Amino acid sequence: MKKYWGILLASLMALVLAACGNTATGEEKGYPTKPIEIVVPAGAGGDTDLNTRTLAKYLEKELGTSLVVSNITGSGGTVGVSKVLDSKPDGYSVLAFHNSMLLNNIYGLSDQSIDDFKFAGTGVLDQANTFVVSKNSKFKTLEELIEYAKANPKKVTVATEMGSMTYIQVMEFQQLTGVELNIVDIGGASDKLTALLGDRVDIFPTSLGFVKSYLDSGDFASLGVIADQRLESAPDVPTFKEQGVEMTIDKIFYWGFPKDTPDEVVQTFSEAMEKVVANEEFQAEIREYWVEPVYLNSEETSRKLQELYDHYESIKNASE
Repeated sequence: MKKYWGILLASLMALVLAACGNTATGEEKGYPTKPIEIVVPAGAGGDTDLNTRTLAKYLEKELGTSLVVSNITGSGGTVGVSKVLDSKPDGYSVLAFHNSMLLNNIYGLSDQSIDDFKFAGTGVLDQANTFVVSKNSKFKTLEELIEYAKANPKKVTVATEMGSMTYIQVMEFQQLTGVELNIVDIGGASDKLTALLGDRVDIFPTSLGFVKSYLDSGDFASLGVIADQRLESAPDVPTFKEQGVEMTIDKIFYWGFPKDTPDEVVQTFSEAMEKVVANEEFQAEIREYWVEPVYLNSEETSRKLQELYDHYESIKNASE
């Protein structure tokens, strides 16, 4: 009997030690301990969605947990941004978005601002912004577009979305060239693409990566990229600057948490992003969309967004 109780006691102690060991392991692991929701305030299949899902696939390996992407559309992205800001600031709801949040604030569509967030960082930079025309277009160069638009005010129709990245691009283009375009609020990226395919608009401001298949097929043509220099992935496409229009657009794809999220959580996520951007497999895959793998940490992302905000505000003020 004594032997029996001795064995039972030893077994119970082993179970207690095992439980303590498992608890310690959980504490050592820390964040994250469950799946993370990634909120994309744009529709599935667009450039924001594609860039986010590509980076998320590699982030899962670094963070050791599942990343669930939720596409939440509405009001130029403000619905998705609100969902993140209204969530518990524990690191399990993160925003993956771009410059449009700044524009929603500037144009009074939302009071959401960069001050509401702690940014994990930036993983992708898009310098492949462009004006695209259909294969039936009368415009073969940017110079032809400008010449015609000056002679025919508000006759060139441009597809955009009020307060969006494309809208601010068109505003700046008009200021720099002195043209007056017919700006039409079409809707999201897929709506604008459909409008150009149907020849219902003349110009579709977008990213080369989003319309790559149409460029490859010859259905669309680019009038130039809005960048400092030609892209390595598209060396035959001239820049706007080469054609006399001093424009540069940096579209940054950043990830952010509500501002009350613990610093150590944001740091863990940020370090994982840095490792992903340094991953050669990720670099090769993301470049297929004609964007660049660029890591900016929390402070660098905040600083870049503030610079962009100031630039956009100056464009808006000049157009009033």
